[in-house]
Amino acid sequence: MRILGFLRTSGVTWTSWIRQTSPVVGVEAVQCMRSARKDSCRRNANFVGFGVKSERMCDLKKVRSCRSCSTQAVRVKCWRCKHPLHDSPVFFCSACKVVQPPGDGASFFNIMSCDVSFAVDTKALQRRYLQLQRSLHPDNFSQKSVEEQEYSQHQSALVNKAYKTLLKPLSRGLYMLELEGMRIDEGTDSGADADLLMELMEINEELAEARTAEEADKISRDTKGKLSVLTEKIDAALRTGELHAAKALLAQMKYFSNIEDKVKEKLSDLM
Repeated sequence: MRILGFLRTSGVTWTSWIRQTSPVVGVEAVQCMRSARKDSCRRNANFVGFGVKSERMCDLKKVRSCRSCSTQAVRVKCWRCKHPLHDSPVFFCSACKVVQPPGDGASFFNIMSCDVSFAVDTKALQRRYLQLQRSLHPDNFSQKSVEEQEYSQHQSALVNKAYKTLLKPLSRGLYMLELEGMRIDEGTDSGADADLLMELMEINEELAEARTAEEADKISRDTKGKLSVLTEKIDAALRTGELHAAKALLAQMKYFSNIEDKVKEKLSDLM
């Protein structure tokens, strides 16, 4: 109310005052404040609706987003030469070629130059991994500054984590669910189908009773077949955005992946 009184006495228009006080936001801020004034009038008339609130929150988000983008564009610079860095993720400064600290917000798919997809080209993934490690490995910076040594270690470790996560279908699928805000709880069988649990129990018993490599190898082939079928189903579910179906299928994949690990141990013991 004080601002409105000041504007009336000074002859300054509402729009020009907003533009002067918020030059970064500009038109978005004007639209947001106009919307806020309209909403205030509606509230005074005892009219408060969900649609009005949603519209106001949407406009406020636009303003915050604009401010955030503007601030980020100013802050992202090379730590040494202060050259602006526009790519994300960025590993080296394009001007002075110095290694940069890992940035925030880049997904593993961005780091490994992959499309956000369950069907990842693992050969291309490996090529990207080797390319990054050849340039980022800490051994390359043993004679550099302390900052460069530290940043190379962080970047190399991040690349390792991204590569290992995206390499296997299970960890890749779980990571894709995490990007959507979904997780599979550890150590719980509450969501598993009773028939599935019975099947898993029988496979484990069969594996425990296996006395030859041939018997264990047969279980291995059957398990890989089930994992292959699950991989196709998970891919289809993620492509169509059926996240809950993908979550249930990934839970099944976790069980059969555990069996696959047990089979490898059994084969190692029998060899």
